[in-house]
Amino acid sequence: MTEALNPPLRQEPGKRASIALAAMVHLLLAALLIYGIRWQTQLPESVAVELVSSVPPTPAFEPKPAPPPEPVQKPDPKPEIKPAPPPPKPDIAVKEKEKPKPPPPKEAPPPKVDPFAEQLKRETEQLARKRETDTAAAELNKLKADQATAANSHAIADYMGKIRGKIRGNIVLPPDLKGNPEAVFDVTQLPSGEIMGVKLRKSSGHAALDAAIERAILKSSPLPKPDKAELFNRSLELKFRPLDN
Repeated sequence: MTEALNPPLRQEPGKRASIALAAMVHLLLAALLIYGIRWQTQLPESVAVELVSSVPPTPAFEPKPAPPPEPVQKPDPKPEIKPAPPPPKPDIAVKEKEKPKPPPPKEAPPPKVDPFAEQLKRETEQLARKRETDTAAAELNKLKADQATAANSHAIADYMGKIRGKIRGNIVLPPDLKGNPEAVFDVTQLPSGEIMGVKLRKSSGHAALDAAIERAILKSSPLPKPDKAELFNRSLELKFRPLDN
């Protein structure tokens, strides 16, 4: 009943280990204390010293004999240096150095261009060319005109020659005519060549000759026409000499 009322206490397993560890620590500390006390109480070992009565005498210093002097070596004689022979003279004709070429002359800076002078120059050149062109054109026109005039003169001369030839064929000369007098007549004609009127401008001085020429003119109507229509002239001036062809 008493055991039932007071049950025995259960010891924990960890508590036993801690108690054992504490006991070991205490034993280790006790061993360290005992060893330390013993080390301090032990006497040091004695040191033996040997006393020497006297120092051995020092031997006397004997100088060593000086070594014999080394023989002085004479320097080797220097070899005689012969002067080098002079170099051969260069062949001037072959090995003459080329003379340096003179630098090229510097180009002069271009002159400044004056726009007004350039414009004036261009206008002058254009005017000169125009004058040359006009002169050439005028000469060409004059040449053409001269050629046309010459051609017209030849055509007119041919045309007038045909008229005189026809009229001359109808003239009956008077028997008492002397010399080669000239008579001039103004003749009016139509484009068809028909004669509208005859007028004596200059008498030959021979009335019979003047009358014979007038009758021949009227008899020759219509007169020959020109080869070119532009050569036709309404009024004609006709000159006659009886001995001229």
